[in-house]
Amino acid sequence: MKLGVALALAVLCLGGRAMAADETAAAFGMREYVQQISLSPDGKQAAMVTPAAGRGAQLVILDLTGATAARAILASTGDPERLTECSWSTDTRLICQLYVVVKGAQGRLGFTRLIALNSDGSAVKVLSAQTNERSLRMSQNGGDIIDWVTDDAPGAVLMTRDYIPEKTTGTHLGKEEDGLGVDRVDTLTLSRKPVERPNLNAIEYIGDGHGLVRIMGVRPKRSSGYADDNIQYFYRAVNQRDWRPLGQLTITAGGYSGFNPYAVDPQLNVVYGFDAQDGRRALFKVALDETLKRELVLARPDVDVTGLVRIGRQKRVVGASFVTDRRETEFFDPELRKLGVALGKALPGRLVTFIDASADESKLLLFAGGDSDPGLYYLFDKKARRMEELISARPPLQTFKLATVKAVTYPAADGTQIPAYLTLPAGRDGKNLPAIVMPHGGPSARDEWGFDWLAQFFAHQGYAVLQPNYRGSAGYGADWFQKNGFQSWRTAIGDVNDGGRWLQQQGIAKPGKLAIVGWSYGGYAALQSAVLDPDLFKAVVAIAPVTDLETLRSEHLDFVDYPQVSAFIGKGPHVTEGSPAQNAAAIKAPVLMFHGDLDANVGIGESRLMERRLKAAGRSVELIEFKGLDHQLADDAARTQMLSKADAFLRASLGL
Repeated sequence: MKLGVALALAVLCLGGRAMAADETAAAFGMREYVQQISLSPDGKQAAMVTPAAGRGAQLVILDLTGATAARAILASTGDPERLTECSWSTDTRLICQLYVVVKGAQGRLGFTRLIALNSDGSAVKVLSAQTNERSLRMSQNGGDIIDWVTDDAPGAVLMTRDYIPEKTTGTHLGKEEDGLGVDRVDTLTLSRKPVERPNLNAIEYIGDGHGLVRIMGVRPKRSSGYADDNIQYFYRAVNQRDWRPLGQLTITAGGYSGFNPYAVDPQLNVVYGFDAQDGRRALFKVALDETLKRELVLARPDVDVTGLVRIGRQKRVVGASFVTDRRETEFFDPELRKLGVALGKALPGRLVTFIDASADESKLLLFAGGDSDPGLYYLFDKKARRMEELISARPPLQTFKLATVKAVTYPAADGTQIPAYLTLPAGRDGKNLPAIVMPHGGPSARDEWGFDWLAQFFAHQGYAVLQPNYRGSAGYGADWFQKNGFQSWRTAIGDVNDGGRWLQQQGIAKPGKLAIVGWSYGGYAALQSAVLDPDLFKAVVAIAPVTDLETLRSEHLDFVDYPQVSAFIGKGPHVTEGSPAQNAAAIKAPVLMFHGDLDANVGIGESRLMERRLKAAGRSVELIEFKGLDHQLADDAARTQMLSKADAFLRASLGL
């Protein structure tokens, strides 16, 4: 597909909407065009979830043979239902997930449902098991596909099912089964049969890629009804039905302890998973037999091994990835290792990711992008050794000169070198600029090298942007993570502030022109940085921020994860001292906040509380609420408004 066709498709995906008056904010604020993409088993079609006008999404089918034009066959408005992903069960049948957040008695609740439809948009059917007026509870979980291939029927998949008991009074029709099980579902006829009876405490099942369930995770509940800290994993030996103990994973304030299984390789008869090795996350494989032989597959002395690389209909494991200055992949598959090297040479300066494959793996769906390159999707034909462009990830940004991103380190107050990424405006020498420190969310996350639409927008507007992987970030081992970014907030926020001081010391930040911007935990860090050092930053922008740790704790009171969230936050003076809303009077800089009123991660009440406290202290604050949006603010108009408003606020606050 030529790029011109891809650009035409981009217009289709946006429903023909013209850019807003502020074209720069609109271009950067538009969501990525390919939100999710999959390849049909025969490799002749691709299914893409793309943005529609506003907060909507739609399913677009690409004929990769070029015989027919791209066509949209399914759409969601995003108010409230959202189309999140679609994948092929056959060459003509797809399964899609819908997600919705609603306000309930327990706060904001998320629900998922799976549907099946033909690739021409016909025969839309609900795959998720349905509840009725006799059901004794709601079903938030509409099921997950754990195997796309079964050996007994084309189009049949294995999917989890939330079995719900029913009232039996006055009827013989009530069902008593309760818990998570697995059904084999024919996506063509919708016939279903149980393959795993429900377990009341089951939370996870892992298939072998061929229709057999090999791993089950069970998390008991306490007498209070809250979830236990421990997850017990069980396995099945070959040709056996009984469950045997595999190991235990314990959830702690500092993360996880124990073996966490991810994927089964039926040929090797092993399960791949992650566990600690010398204080860092490493990849292991464990034999699924009575020996439970454990073998280290990949470990790094400097960073965690963070992900599996899987490919094809069976989702077979072909490698693992980790992030140093940039993400790197170590392939276990010799053919893909050679291909990865060749693609790296053919696409210099970009990272190549394997997205999907045809059933025979002769055709591969790839993505390649970099720091100043939002990226392109490609179809690679292994037999013909030919690679074809499909579509740009962000066509509106093709006319913009984007900034490069450089990995840097800077010293914290105690001398520790903090890794970070520095984005400088294109064409500038990196001196005497207005500057932004942008801490990432999580805190159990990290920034990495690549395209970041938020950082790129501010760089385009003339700001230097520093993204620190402060202590409390994930990816660098247990010692770096410390207790976590809330309990060890003084260290984490101190590292963030030291990043601002470094920008000044290096002459990158112009005196008096330093601001801080953050989202989620990054928003918390932005606010708390102004508590720890009120004179450092001259403006604060916080998007969906945590503002009060006790409020965050109470938001989970009616949910099963309350003990774990409470332990993550901890008890002691740090709860009050580390809550921006409890220390609002210390903040001198003007504050601008954005928050969606359906945020199920961080309730909007936290921003409202912060606004009240800042106003009571006589501080400058503005809160912009987005109705019907959650934590991600996945709405083109809302993101455009946010960028335009934030830029104007920073310019006014910094005197630019």
